[in-house]
Amino acid sequence: MMNLSRRELLLSALAAAPPARLPVLIVDGMNNHDWKAGTQALRGILAASGRFEVEVSTTPSTAGDQEGWARWRPDFHRYSVVINNFNGGHQKNGVRWPAPVEQSLEQYVSKGGGLVVFHAANNAFLEWADYSEMIGLGWRDKTFGPGLILDERERVVVVPAGEGLGPGHGPRHDFEMSVRDPRHPITRGLPKSWIHPSEQLTHGQHGAAQPKHGPIEKELRILTYALSKDSHRREPLDWVRSWGRGRIYTTMLGHTWKDEPNPNLLDPHFQTLLVNGTEWAATGHVTTRPAIGWAG
Repeated sequence: MMNLSRRELLLSALAAAPPARLPVLIVDGMNNHDWKAGTQALRGILAASGRFEVEVSTTPSTAGDQEGWARWRPDFHRYSVVINNFNGGHQKNGVRWPAPVEQSLEQYVSKGGGLVVFHAANNAFLEWADYSEMIGLGWRDKTFGPGLILDERERVVVVPAGEGLGPGHGPRHDFEMSVRDPRHPITRGLPKSWIHPSEQLTHGQHGAAQPKHGPIEKELRILTYALSKDSHRREPLDWVRSWGRGRIYTTMLGHTWKDEPNPNLLDPHFQTLLVNGTEWAATGHVTTRPAIGWAG
């Protein structure tokens, strides 16, 4: 009978043990969407995967709650990845986070933290210049900066500032999603295309006109897209970028509206993108195919 050393037994036990769960912080509290339904879905999908421990930090519900904003100081550095489900408005008068919190998020990501920008969170913070660059493409007027679309061969095409459509979308509907980059860890293993149900297909997203980190067509890696029936263009829907030592994953999927069913959140392909994107933002890789099956 073969005798194993203590070291061999320890290594065997470590190899068999599941990877440690990654700490995740979801930030919510304001949104033109049903952010409570969004956060519930995010928590449920990530928990069902078995890869994450999820906490939530909810902002004050109004801009005028000065005491509440003075107390709200999330410690981003305690987490491997932060998911932003906050949208204080896309206009210049949109609600901002306190300056120390914004600076903390910038430092957290630049030093290696992960950030996931969920659906309408790319509408937020028009006047926060670094955030507009971090998200890559946002709900910004076409005069704000250039946009990106894909041609029939899936090559990136720059739409110059001031041209094309402004940001928008039609009613939620079923449409065909396509994977542009099947080699990225987030999309690896997904089919080339599938029908994604009851979602808003956003068009006319725009990036910063004078980015610090280089032009968006060089900085963004577009993972998925869909042909919009409104713009008649192939619109990016999921993309990634680096920011210092950190990683950022943005998804335009995940529309939620009060008093409406949200079957888009039950789509296993969406759930796979979310789980993989969150792990990639946290660690730079995706360990295993996640367990998908959150049913609401």
